[in-house]
Amino acid sequence: MEFRQKALDRLQSPDELDLPVRLARPQGWLALAVSVTVLAAAGVWAVTGTVSDKLTAAGVLTRTEGSYVLQSPVAGQVVQVRAKPGDTLPAGAPLLDVRTPTGVESVHTVAAGEVVTLTAAIGAVIATGATVATVQREGRAGEPLVAMLYVSGSTASVPMGAAVDLTVASVPGRYGVLRGKVAGIGQPQTRQQITTFLGDAAMAGQFAAKGAPVPVLVRLDSSSTTASGYRWSKGGGPPSAPVSMTPVGASLRLASQRPLDWLLP
Repeated sequence: MEFRQKALDRLQSPDELDLPVRLARPQGWLALAVSVTVLAAAGVWAVTGTVSDKLTAAGVLTRTEGSYVLQSPVAGQVVQVRAKPGDTLPAGAPLLDVRTPTGVESVHTVAAGEVVTLTAAIGAVIATGATVATVQREGRAGEPLVAMLYVSGSTASVPMGAAVDLTVASVPGRYGVLRGKVAGIGQPQTRQQITTFLGDAAMAGQFAAKGAPVPVLVRLDSSSTTASGYRWSKGGGPPSAPVSMTPVGASLRLASQRPLDWLLP
């Protein structure tokens, strides 16, 4: 009972009443201030900030008219090759001379364009309908290259005008990526449709390996200050422009969203 009485007396007459009450240490106030600042900044970013998703795809640099596969209308042995890859020929120009049982006949181009690949050589024996060349259709004079991408799955989230970064297989990495923008979105295409446009069955098979992809046309950003005539992310780009039918990898920047939108129904 004596101990309890002393405790009651101490509660009624507490000591050190003249000392200030310490609510928190300075370190505690600092931690609280930092936490409030971070939460406030996060709130502002959630409302005013934006986050962009990215979509990757494979494609190729080409002309808007595409290419075509030239097939031989006759069977026989090739006795003369009149052009080489890189040559530009008018429509109806002789490309090969083939010796047939009835005499020497020529294989002519169907439309004007640049010879991309030439599979027939002197001495080769070809059958009727055999592929002898791939010709890229000739566009307007000075027409720039475009990138044709083949995207697997839905492209509903790809907006027109979306920025695209293109990694060009033949260009060293020190020049960065080629810049462009989405200019058109097509309907899913079969391997045969892709082959008809590109004139390359093997490449079409790669693009259509997971089903019918959606073609996405990308216009390359032009630049008057680079040797290639296109805009690059580093060092002014390579000393010359990439050639048509060069494979590319692409990163498409999709529509931006506010972080707050993720939390809203």
